[in-house]
Amino acid sequence: MPDFTQWPSFPFEGDLHVKQLDDPVPVEPPRKGEGLRECTACNAPDDAYIWVGERWRVRAMDRPTGLPMVLILESRTHLDLGDLPNLLAAELGVMTVRLERAIRSLDGVARVHVNRWGDGSAHLHMWFLARPYGRLQLRGTFLSLWDSILPPISEAQWRENLALVAAWLAEFGGRPLAEPPRIQWQAPSSLLAQSAAADAAAAEAAAVSVIEAAEEIPEPAPDAAADVDAAQSDTASAPDAVALDGDAEAGSAAPLSDSTSGSDEPASVDEAPGGTSAGAPTPGTATSSNQASGTPTPGIAGTVAAPVNARSVLNDPDEDATDDATNGRQ
Repeated sequence: MPDFTQWPSFPFEGDLHVKQLDDPVPVEPPRKGEGLRECTACNAPDDAYIWVGERWRVRAMDRPTGLPMVLILESRTHLDLGDLPNLLAAELGVMTVRLERAIRSLDGVARVHVNRWGDGSAHLHMWFLARPYGRLQLRGTFLSLWDSILPPISEAQWRENLALVAAWLAEFGGRPLAEPPRIQWQAPSSLLAQSAAADAAAAEAAAVSVIEAAEEIPEPAPDAAADVDAAQSDTASAPDAVALDGDAEAGSAAPLSDSTSGSDEPASVDEAPGGTSAGAPTPGTATSSNQASGTPTPGIAGTVAAPVNARSVLNDPDEDATDDATNGRQ
């Protein structure tokens, strides 16, 4: 095995085996944006990015990953690194330094790794990976692998970091499109159900990392998805087929609704600031002297509503799995 498997930063241990090296192909397949392949970066609208300028744009993953921040700097013009004219080449250096400083200004960031691979897309894109402060085991060339291993950071912290970086870049021009999370005040009685729904949603969502981002992972075939849906439908209808009376139906529980977990609707004008009716005590809490006298108790709870303007724009189902999935790099 290579010596780097003994480095402290190597993220794996145990028995490892080196894959058999394939024979070289006579002609490499075209990347996105080459030949007849469509360039998803050129077709992406500005609102898919966290910051846009006259000649450059910055985008993020569509959800939090294990690192504090992962961003991609792209040129507006469909050019690769070696094709940049002198003006854009000079600006690339300025934008690289500016974006590195913006990410390093975030709390908990020690270093920013800047990478360019380009095996999946012919459109210039530079990766910026933030290493968490104090995580010495994450130093070096395996940071992109650790991004897939570490648990994702919180959605609220991720949204706030995106907004801070976008605002930092906007101080030098361009337009910030990432907004900080907004606080939504709700009644204390709704917090328990909302927290349970949020935990269930977070458990189902899988973090998209540097390895899994952009063109690496193809989507499942439509036929396979239809078979899964049909199997789930048959399973769900099975209890009804064997029920002999109404006892099973009476004992079944209706699924909880999480439709209020992402609501941005303000409190009703008939409600007190905490979301409870004026003069009524908060359900599930002890009645205080203020409540006994008819004074409402304001609720102190907040949730964040995630904006939709920071999402990945290079999720293409037709990407060859061999582009970068084998080495974990785009």
